[in-house]
Amino acid sequence: MIRFAIAPRDAAVFVLVMAIWGFNFAVSKTALETFPPIFMTTLRFALVAAILLPFVARPNGRFLDVFLVSVTLGFLHFSLMFTGLSGIDASTAAIAIQLQVPFAALLAAFVFGDTLGWRRALGMATAFAGVAVIAGEPQMAGSYLSLGLVVTAAMIFAISNIQVKKLHSLDGWTITGWMSLFAVPQLFVASLLLEDGQMEALQTADWLAWGCVVYNAVVAMIVGYGLWYRLLRRYEVNTAMPFTLLVPLFGVMAGVLLLGDRLHLSLILGGLLTVIGVGIIILRRPKVVAPEADRV
Repeated sequence: MIRFAIAPRDAAVFVLVMAIWGFNFAVSKTALETFPPIFMTTLRFALVAAILLPFVARPNGRFLDVFLVSVTLGFLHFSLMFTGLSGIDASTAAIAIQLQVPFAALLAAFVFGDTLGWRRALGMATAFAGVAVIAGEPQMAGSYLSLGLVVTAAMIFAISNIQVKKLHSLDGWTITGWMSLFAVPQLFVASLLLEDGQMEALQTADWLAWGCVVYNAVVAMIVGYGLWYRLLRRYEVNTAMPFTLLVPLFGVMAGVLLLGDRLHLSLILGGLLTVIGVGIIILRRPKVVAPEADRV
């Protein structure tokens, strides 16, 4: 009798979570057609905090650490991510954000003294080459700043992952709930200083725009991570991590099917190189790569 490392039902749930996260790129892109990016991030975290805080514990003695996570992850990562996403295709963003894995492997080498090795170095070079191929596409002309913001967001995500790992005494929901609360005023002030049109967006937003915000906060963060945390209680991170390679696949699929993103050769080749590079790093199992922090 054949025994599988993962129960078929749990494997299906893993794939469902990756689909939720992958499709969130197209959903977020749709919301950004109505809401300014930092303001949309504010709404997202306000909703998450309102739902989670009544049910999670206080991070006693760790408030400062959680606040610092809110600065890097809640404020910097998502502000840069959604601002960049507003200027490029969802498919491109879904691939470029995967650079968070090679950035995490690089940080592991410097911060934790983790041995990089030639295989991980090859994976890093391959992943970055993939994004470079996408950047070379003629249609990306004029969008390099947006792509650069997404790549920077990927680097900051890797930094926030290290911060979250130091909060191992707190459960994921406590970190997410309080981090969201702390991020809201930072994002709101940044939106007031850097953006305009917030009140107009609130007045003109239709059910689709609000539905995308709800998906972003409730489905992608709360439901997605609820299922993810549940699966990680059953399986080791090294067993779960290969499934994350499906996120860019679903992200590109959603961009093409829902938003009409053009599936050009550079995107296909660059995407394959990026996923292969990330896959090499994941299979070498650097511990810091696990997605402890929240994804897009």
